[in-house]
Amino acid sequence: MKQLATDAVQYPSLAMLGVEPFRAAMEFAWHTFTKSDGAKPGDGHPVVIFPGLGADGTSVATLRAHCRSLGYDAFDWGQGLNAGPQGDLDTWLQGLKARLEDRLAGHSQPATLIGWSLGGIYAREIGKLMAPRVRQVITIATPFNAGADHNNVDWLLRLLGGSSPAMDPALSRRLRTPPPLRTTSIYSRSDGVVAWQTCRHDKRSSLVQEIEVDGSHIGMGWNRDVLAAVADRLHQASGAWRRYVRAP
Repeated sequence: MKQLATDAVQYPSLAMLGVEPFRAAMEFAWHTFTKSDGAKPGDGHPVVIFPGLGADGTSVATLRAHCRSLGYDAFDWGQGLNAGPQGDLDTWLQGLKARLEDRLAGHSQPATLIGWSLGGIYAREIGKLMAPRVRQVITIATPFNAGADHNNVDWLLRLLGGSSPAMDPALSRRLRTPPPLRTTSIYSRSDGVVAWQTCRHDKRSSLVQEIEVDGSHIGMGWNRDVLAAVADRLHQASGAWRRYVRAP
């Protein structure tokens, strides 16, 4: 896969970033006070949800409840606040993988991994490490095809005690490479935090798909279009990939 050209990336404006909380609140109100679209009941397979940077399980409560209401055994990553990877990335991911394997030990069905923003990077990398135990990966507003300066949240990572990652070519190639299983990226062109181009794959494949929605970055977890897309992806028969078609 070739790297996304830097000049092709349109950085989210500070104005767009500034209205993120208002837009997210409007999306939450729309979700709360309107009737949900009917979705088919699920098969009960486990769904693990990874929150974004600076967030914890509370931030994905609506998404988790949505998945549970459809009949899936959904739970968040169980690690509290997402303050970014600690120490060596590979060692940290192996520790996360081991804890996740413990939580999935009682399940016979492969899991779906869903990651929001930075959590989507975890979902993709854990999907690579646990491919036989993972059914699919769904990322939401995740800039996997990005350099270190393609978003507006570097300051938050530093605030939490981390540092902006050095996006060397090898790491960039690694993050752009999708897991060897069904992978869906949900993104918005009006995202005020990450550049939407960095949420798309460079190459098309029978195993990857991008789904565009209209929404804010902060409000993705309760955006009705996102919830509908997640429901559709979860309801795919195991081993039977199909393209997403938006309901009229």
